[in-house]
Amino acid sequence: MGALEKLFYSPVGHAVANRAGLADPPTLRRGRAWPKGAIVLAPLGASTLAAETLSLLGREVSAPIVDAPAGTPPGYGTRIGALVVDATDVATIAGLEDLRAVLRPAVRALEGSGRIVIVARAAAGDWEAQAMSRALDGINRTVGKELRRGATTNLIYVTPDLVASDLVSTLGFLLHGRSAFVDGQAWHVRGAGETIDHLADQPLAGKVVVVTGAARGIGAAIARTLARDGASIVAVDIPAAGESLAAVANEVGGTAVQLDITAADAGAIVARHVAGRGESLYGVVHCAGITRDKMLVNTDADRWGSVLDVNLVAQMRINEVLLDPAVAGSVTDGGRIIGIASTSGLAGNKGQANYAASKAGVVGLVEAMAPDLASRSITVNAVAPGFIETAMTARIPFVQREIFRRTNSLSQGGHPEDVAETIGYLLDPASGGVNGQVVRVCGQNLVGA
Repeated sequence: MGALEKLFYSPVGHAVANRAGLADPPTLRRGRAWPKGAIVLAPLGASTLAAETLSLLGREVSAPIVDAPAGTPPGYGTRIGALVVDATDVATIAGLEDLRAVLRPAVRALEGSGRIVIVARAAAGDWEAQAMSRALDGINRTVGKELRRGATTNLIYVTPDLVASDLVSTLGFLLHGRSAFVDGQAWHVRGAGETIDHLADQPLAGKVVVVTGAARGIGAAIARTLARDGASIVAVDIPAAGESLAAVANEVGGTAVQLDITAADAGAIVARHVAGRGESLYGVVHCAGITRDKMLVNTDADRWGSVLDVNLVAQMRINEVLLDPAVAGSVTDGGRIIGIASTSGLAGNKGQANYAASKAGVVGLVEAMAPDLASRSITVNAVAPGFIETAMTARIPFVQREIFRRTNSLSQGGHPEDVAETIGYLLDPASGGVNGQVVRVCGQNLVGA
């Protein structure tokens, strides 16, 4: 810890920081923890989709308080844990008033790490319906910036064929503490004909999942979280990280494969390892990645190519092998592929043209692969982390690091397990309706918003 950082965290520095508006960030509810207060359900029409989903989740619901046309908004009299709004019947801009009327009283009533979740139809129909659908996203993002005490808001767009069991995984994830650092985001869930109508404590029991870059940081957190959820982990990393890799594999009861993922036969080596254990492969999490930051004018071919090779090309090469049904140890039908993108890939970042290209490429790869593999019920998704507290980010100069921490709606950096929990949600067999999506784990970071 440098001298400036020590001063900042000293009693005097702490007092000065508070007066400057840099108060301590809220402590976030994490893990498989439900809200403490009541879950309020506000159906804006005749739809029972959200009610049926909450029933499958075993959650009791309370009635909403609706704002009066004018005057002070009525209060709940106590802290509520969450507001779930079923807006699937809202099809006009005038109908957005009903959303405002239930949001206004709830915003101030939310407990710490409370939740607002809006369920709406994906854009379709006439011009007004599509405008309204997009307007919901503007409301969602804005409310996310206005909430306090670590509360979050997110928007789920659903297709007309979706039923309650298709929504269980997503709504459960967003109400849980597992979504602590997912805020102000919107993604689509389609009908998948799921027969899984509950949240399992170990949804990955008996399933083999490969995690690359598993020796440390976010990769190690992913391995631990997926093992908690029942997965048998194949931990992959470079030989130089062999000792750390073995420690992680032993900790989670998995196996380790020392491997340079840029090797031409990397996918075949992983497949042989899985097949040699008499197992089939359910999921692959492509977490391995590197940075070689320089301004573009100072970026030579080697610095450029090495980042693209590790972060994108190797992933494509490995996928080609592990998605071939003729290969023993490859991904089975109904499996999962998860990529790691980045807010830098979504927005660009000074001095990271190579890294941004690779991470934006991951998004493009997900969008291209998802429809091609849908016939095999294999889903392909990605997470896009923002500023996550790791050993790597700890080396960023203090002032710059503090700015990165504060430029999101939750006023703090995320934890590696926040990324891991989101990946666990995407891997869940009950998440079959989530395909071709990129979920940001960034606390609603201003970058790329």
